[in-house]
Amino acid sequence: MQDNDLKNEIENVLRTYPENVFTVEKIADVIRSHGSAAFKLIVQELAALERENVAVVTDDGKFKLNPDKQKLSGIFHANDKGFGFVAYDDEAPDAYIAPDNTMNALNGDTVDMTIVRPAQPGSDRGPEGKVTAITDRKYTRVVGPFTKTDDDKGYFGQLTLNDKKIAKYKFYINDVGLKPTPGEVITAQIVEYPSAKHPDYMVGIADEVIGSVDDPGIDILQIVYAHNIPAEFPEDVLQAADAIPDHVTEAEKVGREDITDQDLVTIDGESSKDLDDAVTAWKLPNGNFHLGVHIADVSHYVKPDSLLDKEAFRRGTSVYLTDRVIPMLPRRLSNGICSLNEGELRLCMSCEMEIDQSGNVINHRIHPSLMRSTARMTYTAVNKILESHDEKTMAHYEKLVPMFEVMGQLHKILYKHRKARGAIDFDDNEAEIIVDEKGHPIDIKLRIRGLAERMIESFMLAANETVAKHYSDKHVPFIYRVHETPDADRIRTFFQTLTAFGINVKGDPEHVTPKTLQNVLKKVAGKPEEMMVSVMLLRSLKQARYADQSLGHFGLAAPYYTHFTSPIRRYPDTMVHRLIHYYEENGINDETKKKYGNVLDEIATTTSEYERRAVDAERDTDSMKKAEYMNDHIGEEFDGVVSSVMKFGLFVELPNTVEGLVHISRMNDDYYQYVEQFMSLVGRNTRRTYKMGQPIRVKVVNVDVKQSAVDFDVVDPEKTPQSNMLPKRSYSHNNNHHGGNDRHGQGSARSHSNGNRRGNQNSRGGNHNRNKR
Repeated sequence: MQDNDLKNEIENVLRTYPENVFTVEKIADVIRSHGSAAFKLIVQELAALERENVAVVTDDGKFKLNPDKQKLSGIFHANDKGFGFVAYDDEAPDAYIAPDNTMNALNGDTVDMTIVRPAQPGSDRGPEGKVTAITDRKYTRVVGPFTKTDDDKGYFGQLTLNDKKIAKYKFYINDVGLKPTPGEVITAQIVEYPSAKHPDYMVGIADEVIGSVDDPGIDILQIVYAHNIPAEFPEDVLQAADAIPDHVTEAEKVGREDITDQDLVTIDGESSKDLDDAVTAWKLPNGNFHLGVHIADVSHYVKPDSLLDKEAFRRGTSVYLTDRVIPMLPRRLSNGICSLNEGELRLCMSCEMEIDQSGNVINHRIHPSLMRSTARMTYTAVNKILESHDEKTMAHYEKLVPMFEVMGQLHKILYKHRKARGAIDFDDNEAEIIVDEKGHPIDIKLRIRGLAERMIESFMLAANETVAKHYSDKHVPFIYRVHETPDADRIRTFFQTLTAFGINVKGDPEHVTPKTLQNVLKKVAGKPEEMMVSVMLLRSLKQARYADQSLGHFGLAAPYYTHFTSPIRRYPDTMVHRLIHYYEENGINDETKKKYGNVLDEIATTTSEYERRAVDAERDTDSMKKAEYMNDHIGEEFDGVVSSVMKFGLFVELPNTVEGLVHISRMNDDYYQYVEQFMSLVGRNTRRTYKMGQPIRVKVVNVDVKQSAVDFDVVDPEKTPQSNMLPKRSYSHNNNHHGGNDRHGQGSARSHSNGNRRGNQNSRGGNHNRNKR
């Protein structure tokens, strides 16, 4: 049996002294493990490390670190205080990097490092490392307003960095190239990074003026540029789009099944203009359901390696930013010939399914079609029909009402089927930020997911699963949407935390199932701790991504899953359609399998990165606009819920999803101690207790719009619930004597709150793409 702690100890010894060679006896001395039994185990673990190419055996039978393993590579995560961490292994804890050992790396840089102090066995704390090289820069260009000051160090001027991850640095513009005017918002190429010579600033060349600080919407445009999201279509790409006919030609109808006689409807939000899915449903004579999901055939117009294809891949996804959309495709396609507009003849890719009364897809067909949308429906209208039975709306759509009622029945069956197999349902609130004509936020509303929204989600999920299973069964190269089983260690920690809160969980962290986690959520549904448990569970799960292997979707409890339903907005969906066409036209054999076999992994990896880029930009925009909205409400009081508790304070979420920080330095009614076991702050004298999910009333005391930060104070702290979570010694008469030392000792934890809170602020963000899973 392998002893992982012993193995890690031995590996740490080799990594700490990478140039040394060791006998087994010497390693035993270093780790203080002696005796014949220990000797045998050390030999076994050294053999395992050799098999894994971590260790090598010298000619005289001694052991040393494999030279190829001396250098570790990972992503550097900077802290405002100068130190950082390197994430270098999916399972090992991040390596701490002291300020003197960072080589002035920026947040997000890819670095090489060596271990200078190994992790202690049995400890959650990782090793300490030293950056030896910066191999890839996260930032190559920056964006911000240009200014001239008396502190320009002889340079032409300065660019103000608003990106919170690098905002602590000054950025000077040299006199090479573009000469911007103060007040202009510019982009600049970085030519000098922070170094030992100038650790607090960077230097760059201005290369583009994107607007003025007074221009409406320039704040969002800066975020777009900061995330390197292509904002404008090149002229030749627009010309390629203009060359495509705005109607379906006779030649394009050939080889397609004509389904224009069916009642197909699109169901979207009122403001949607890129309508890429239409649905229909009816009851079959055998009691089963026919569900048709018909998707715009974008791949017909976006040909492989064309200008349009390369530009769509460069973007990866449409990006939704408060009051605007940065589309993946030119609007002539996304809002025109590819959009399933009411009454217009359109090319589509159809997934037609027969679904039984239990929600199983028992038959299906996937094929190119020719369709015409009967009606451009909205969620609001369908909800009026199915939920409130509004007479006026039902009369207006009298012909379609029976179909909507069948759809409602089918959705309930599909939803029940998903829940039965264990699908985890996070019903998260999503905000809609309302802005005026100048882009200033004037209201924040919650998007309500009614029956129509959930129904369309059910239909899209069914189609995505059906398409994924169809091509997985055929063993052909394909693109999948995967969500892997969470790491056992994370689930174990999650279970331990639940136990500390008195929530008993039955399940093996090593073999956790979606059903187990679904039962956890069911157990706390409607209880004060529901939000806390949901947040902790989300943090325990892996991130969904694209892959060229069918690895299943844990969150949906689906063994097969892909993204087939949004090709106007997502490149992987377009690629899925392209593959469907290719296999239909060329058959499935050894030759056709070679066509895409070697390219799909890169496409999946790259589009996963672009998806995260878009989500980050959307979150940053939402956070900024929420802060801007709250800036108009300084001094006002709000009811909220404690959304997270840290050593340095409380994050509080308002009903409109705005999140702010109550910093511990502002909690003056007591000395508060963080109780890690319960993730709570408890007052030593009053025993007032703050924990996740707790209702709380707060006052807005400060807003930093540039850093998207909102600060709250607790209103009426004397009304805070009390607890006995602190160990008894914390209530001793010597509190004052120890308080000074404890307060001093916690200073560092409090002091880097500025860095921590920026990362936690408004972590959800709105992605309006259908079926985010």
